[in-house]
Amino acid sequence: MRRFSNLYESLNQTSSTNRKVDLLEEYFRSADPSDQAWAIYFLAGNRLKRFVKSTDLRRWVLGALDIPEWLFEDSYAVVGDLAETLTLVLQKSSLNIDDHKAADKLNISLSNLISNEIFPLKDQTETVQLEKLRVIWSTYSGTHLYLIHKFLTGGFRVGVSKRLVYRALAKAYDLEESYIARHFMGNWQPSDKIVLELIDSNACISDNPAKPYPFCLAHPLDKKPEDLGNIDEWQVEWKWDGIRAQLIKRSGQVFIWSRGEELINHQFPEIVKAAQSLPDGNVIDGEILVWDIDKPGPFHHLQTRLGRQKPSQKIQQQLPCVLLAYDIIETKGSDIRSQRLEHRRSLLEGLIRNLSDEIRQTIQLSSNVLFDGWRSLADGLSEAAKNRAEGYMLKHLDSAYQDGRKKGFWWKWKVEPLHLDVVLIYAQAGHGRRANLYTDYTLAVWDDDTLVPIAKAYSGLKQDEIEKLDRWIKRNTEERFGPVRRVKPEQVLEIAFEGISPSKRHKSGLALRFPRIARWREDKLAKDADTLERAHELLKAYLEQR
Repeated sequence: MRRFSNLYESLNQTSSTNRKVDLLEEYFRSADPSDQAWAIYFLAGNRLKRFVKSTDLRRWVLGALDIPEWLFEDSYAVVGDLAETLTLVLQKSSLNIDDHKAADKLNISLSNLISNEIFPLKDQTETVQLEKLRVIWSTYSGTHLYLIHKFLTGGFRVGVSKRLVYRALAKAYDLEESYIARHFMGNWQPSDKIVLELIDSNACISDNPAKPYPFCLAHPLDKKPEDLGNIDEWQVEWKWDGIRAQLIKRSGQVFIWSRGEELINHQFPEIVKAAQSLPDGNVIDGEILVWDIDKPGPFHHLQTRLGRQKPSQKIQQQLPCVLLAYDIIETKGSDIRSQRLEHRRSLLEGLIRNLSDEIRQTIQLSSNVLFDGWRSLADGLSEAAKNRAEGYMLKHLDSAYQDGRKKGFWWKWKVEPLHLDVVLIYAQAGHGRRANLYTDYTLAVWDDDTLVPIAKAYSGLKQDEIEKLDRWIKRNTEERFGPVRRVKPEQVLEIAFEGISPSKRHKSGLALRFPRIARWREDKLAKDADTLERAHELLKAYLEQR
């Protein structure tokens, strides 16, 4: 555990990507396989199931230290991180640290800490959990205790991407990054076995029929389309607004994986049933959408399906889902990701063509967009809304199916987003390194003389703008509600968003899709911000286009 604590502190103290990779490589070369597995698990963004509620942790710490709730909440507002706040107040407490136990625990391994301290909290009564936590609090200190709280609250972050972890592993074991990325796809449990299989040349990934592939991702188009060269070298599809998924048929079994590496069979039983007709040894990449006669339904209909772990027959009939297939990456049990897209597309078309008419209603081929040239393609972008698409996907016919987001071969060309000018009414501090900056904004539009919340936004401003607005927020706070401040309704922000839909859960009656700040309108007064009526006009136009 000391080695992992040192790694965490070192990673937290550098912004250099190369330095982070070197630190990770050094750790992987020296740590035991079981500790490596847990380090990979956490550093790659995975979380433990919460065995202890965060509210209970706070309540028990308050009780153990006999400090008022307002003092803890004020401390939390300043620190901005629950695990760090818990650790700091405990460090300043009168709880006795058992020096002998603490000295012994400094040498505990990461895997043993999880097994001996975290897992025993599972399925215990509150009394037993509190008893075990008091032992932890009287035994561990510093970074060790902080990391335990991180594991318990599920908030472990250290500025390391999954890709950096795989790059370091590739250097440590002289392996291909693509092989490592595939090895750690899907659901896997941290153990020495997962690391030993990684470095065992005789191990076979394909032994697990459920194992998906890393997804190939596109870059936003950041140049003129004509700069991409000859348009005849590109395949153009609609960019669908659904759930990216891989559909796997192996060993007589069907598996559907989301891009977030969640197995989602239970949510889409009609697709699972249809996929049983696929030949074994095929993996299809596509998009799951609610289907409305001859085109995708609105995204908020898909959200209704996502809200049900086991959709009823009635819901399946009312909101039927399909998989629109646009690539095939395994066929007859062979990985064909390195083959040309043009060839993969031909194989996919053949596979879909051989399915029955009934099955093709659920597993459909994503159609290509016809065009005469880049100009006609640009003119046709306005048709995206009618197709309930977000824009185009541009894929080079020579492209392989690569791991992650590799620039140059796949591009997403999206329609211009919708915009509203809104008023800042509430602000909340961020977390981690932004704990002392107010970066989470609640935004509103006018309904007559009343400001009605319509969205929250967390990104879009530059760092100097964030700091400037933060100073204004602190000077112009009218009321505080714990970590939230109500501010004078004076600042206007322009927000951009991808879609708008009716919503019964929001005061405005509207839900915005992917809202972010486009710019700070210091040139506008609050009274000139947009109205709820204007937002509903956007909704009407948006739905009419679809």
